[in-house]
Amino acid sequence: MELAAKLAILADAAKYDASCASGGGKAQGLRTAGAGGLGDTRQMGICHSYTPDGRCVALLKILLTNFCLFDCKYCVNRISSDTPRARFTTREVVGLTLDFYRRNYIEGLFLSSGIIRSPDYTMEQLIAVARSLREDHQYAGYIHLKSIPGAADDLIQEAGRYADRLSINIELPTAQDLATLAPDKQRPALEANMRRIKVAIDHQRDEAKVFKHVPRFAPGGQSTQMIVGATPTSDRTILTTAHQLYQNYGLRRVYYSAFSPIPHADSRLPLAPPPLVREHRLYQSDWLLRFYGYTVEEILPASHPDLPLDLDPKVAYALRNPGLFPLDVNRAPRAMLLRVPGFGVQGVQRILAARRHRKLTLADLARLHLPLARAKPFILTADANPPAHLLQRANGVELVRRLLVPPTQLSLGL
Repeated sequence: MELAAKLAILADAAKYDASCASGGGKAQGLRTAGAGGLGDTRQMGICHSYTPDGRCVALLKILLTNFCLFDCKYCVNRISSDTPRARFTTREVVGLTLDFYRRNYIEGLFLSSGIIRSPDYTMEQLIAVARSLREDHQYAGYIHLKSIPGAADDLIQEAGRYADRLSINIELPTAQDLATLAPDKQRPALEANMRRIKVAIDHQRDEAKVFKHVPRFAPGGQSTQMIVGATPTSDRTILTTAHQLYQNYGLRRVYYSAFSPIPHADSRLPLAPPPLVREHRLYQSDWLLRFYGYTVEEILPASHPDLPLDLDPKVAYALRNPGLFPLDVNRAPRAMLLRVPGFGVQGVQRILAARRHRKLTLADLARLHLPLARAKPFILTADANPPAHLLQRANGVELVRRLLVPPTQLSLGL
């Protein structure tokens, strides 16, 4: 098969994996090419691969092969699928990466694979590509390798020496979901790989505090992906799983990928994809968990197991808890200000700094570039703020909801 035909098949086969955003930036230990080298992980803006919903990711995203021994029902590359098959050689992947880089098409590589022969053999093939790029071509650009479930510890260690980020997809939010749709994968084995990566990253970080030169190990950390909508699992369960993964394995990101129907699908799979706005709401909730101090219970109590599609989760929380609002921006603590719809982390910092010098009015908040259209019903300022009194009316919650959610919003698919 010609290289162009392989690329068409294996790039298309990789499009369902959303966990491949670049881990570049200012993370300690990222590579910079020396004399005669090529690439730099600090550079961003790689935008030539896309997820199914059109979001840009920062890498040349391909599979080494879409042959696979596993029969995951949601996967187009499963062993029982009749999809066209292809396989790159190590030299072909290395050549594509370097050629595309020199043409300024890409600045990094995301490499995954179907499982062939065995997990160890497949992991060895992925490592061979990264090793050749690093050692034979002095390539210092970004490399993200997919960790193969069940691969040996020494292979995970070697992969981390060459890759800037490692990831292993948890795939589905519960062990029961995996047993139903991916019987060849076991949750304990997936988490065991995550644990090995975390231990190696922690060990490298501890050694770096003592020794000046310490071998790198996945300086961009690790990430994972969960498919949303392939099973009837609630958003509350999905977020609970994500929170546990963050807590237990120090993940940089959990990516949420809306299920995409595939040809000749298993009868247990839904016929239509979930609304993409559901994926968006999960990302918003994930942000609240990681940076705003919310708990899963606050975002999705047992009485509301799924995220409303017409409201962002911060607004939904505020409307479920009208007794907490309106907040006095001149007195409320940081943790509560972060719960005001429209107030971000940086905006709250500006409020805390400014109120040390004067009582803040609505005009002051506008000068601090805060989105008052969303925040007004939930705050009190030093001057009159009539919208804040809406919540005190008998039908106040419904009035605020109508104010924040125009009737046309859902019909526009927002």
